[in-house]
Amino acid sequence: MTVCEDKEGPIALSSDQVQAGGLTVTLRGPVRDAAENALQQLRASRVASRLAAKDATLWGPAAEPEASIRLGWVDLPQESRALLPQISEIAQAKREAGLDRVVLAGMGGSSLAPEVIAASRDARLITLDTTDPHQVRRVVTTDLDRTVVVVASKSGSTVETDSHRRAFEQAFADAGIDPAERIVVVTDPGSPLAELAGERGYPTVLANPHVGGRYSALSAFGLVPSALVGVDIEALLDEAAALAATLADDTNPALLLGAALGGFSGRDKVVLAGATPVGLGDWIEQLVAESTGKDGTGLLPVVVESASAPGFTPGPDTHLVVYGETEPEVPETADTVVTGPLGAQFLAWEYATAVAGHLLGINPFDQPNVQESKDNTKALLELSNNGTLPTGTPLLTDGAVEVYASDGTGVGDAKNLASVLRALIEQIPDDGYLAVMAYLDRDAEGDGQAAALRSELAALTARPVTFGWGPRFLHSTGQYHKGGPANGVFLQITGDITEDLPIAGKPYTFSRLQLAQALGDFNALAERSRPTVRLHWRDRSAGLAELIRALGEIRP
Repeated sequence: MTVCEDKEGPIALSSDQVQAGGLTVTLRGPVRDAAENALQQLRASRVASRLAAKDATLWGPAAEPEASIRLGWVDLPQESRALLPQISEIAQAKREAGLDRVVLAGMGGSSLAPEVIAASRDARLITLDTTDPHQVRRVVTTDLDRTVVVVASKSGSTVETDSHRRAFEQAFADAGIDPAERIVVVTDPGSPLAELAGERGYPTVLANPHVGGRYSALSAFGLVPSALVGVDIEALLDEAAALAATLADDTNPALLLGAALGGFSGRDKVVLAGATPVGLGDWIEQLVAESTGKDGTGLLPVVVESASAPGFTPGPDTHLVVYGETEPEVPETADTVVTGPLGAQFLAWEYATAVAGHLLGINPFDQPNVQESKDNTKALLELSNNGTLPTGTPLLTDGAVEVYASDGTGVGDAKNLASVLRALIEQIPDDGYLAVMAYLDRDAEGDGQAAALRSELAALTARPVTFGWGPRFLHSTGQYHKGGPANGVFLQITGDITEDLPIAGKPYTFSRLQLAQALGDFNALAERSRPTVRLHWRDRSAGLAELIRALGEIRP
């Protein structure tokens, strides 16, 4: 069913493509055939018109209470326009004050969308979504004289963002700067952060409380930081509004995308490739993984460097999606192609993810296993009042790398790092995947190179390999890791801290918080018998070098 857009709306063209509202979705091969079957089911249930009307019954009785307060994103292309005057006033005031260095302190849905918006519009936004003390210290001590900070948290109590706020308040005070002149808050009405902002005089933009974090790209969370770096956010809303006008029609392209994602039995590894919008794959990863990875099922997004990335092996459980603002280069292996402007892409993927949740029979608006790792972190911090954490005993030490392992990893007899990696890779089941989780400084020259490990490891196995920065991924694929299918194998990386950073008003430092988050998630995975290995780099540069060398030893 291919459709295109004319003055009357979408019209049918062929059986593999839909175009409307500035967005084009093209399906190929087996995915097309399966999506057609799913579309028949969606049309019979009137899913398009019901979703556009915010029908909370679409995901079943158990999900209805949550869905009834999480569908506000459907209206954001129009509703968010009411925020434009306030946002514009704040942005203009900060520019007139000479504040041209914008830092965003936020996690998950509060940071990923504005990061994509800024990067796609060639604007400079510094995203702080880490607890690594090296990275945090560098951000909070650089160019404070021209820095404005957006503190963004839906709940108003996110531990990472609260810690960032405290660090900046201390840094501004030490520099003789009034934090009220430099901090802008984005949060939900009535949150603890909203109350604190009112007390301290921080300019505050309140978001729609009926929009979940990962569906908030077109809300205040996406728009405020983007406006501060000079992005035309009204144009972004215009792009989304053009698509929104088609969403009640059962031939709209976002419905086809949802059918492709949720209707093809067995193809649960969604491989994402695209050069533009810049970084969109990371945003889609969070949206899809956290929305669908639960109840032992879900879709695993795998962000790759390109559609022809080394180590990507098409298989019966992979679904290669290529996206682009303009027509991208499409390899023969591509199953789905999504083309259109950023605003339309945001809305289309949100809509398609909700549709996929309907087809998969899950609630796409909750995240039951995200809280577990948060609770584990809190418990570890409360137990470590003396400053130490229960790291356990290394299985072995190879140079600068200590190796820790849960049960079921198959690494018990390993003699060195290379044999650990070889044994771990051998544990990946035929329908499984390997997840690399790095609690490091993603902006540092050495640490940042850890991201290259994804392709290095992918070259050693035909199975999908994902990469996530901790604790960022805890608000993304972390839900899928624990709530999705039990076929993942996990490689966690931590590193020694050379210079710690205190958190004002808290009994712990950033390094203890970071390690507690890593250990808390390690324990959550181990309790589920997910094979997990932690590599701790006693020296970060040496640890990375030794890991790369070990990979070279096992490469065919």
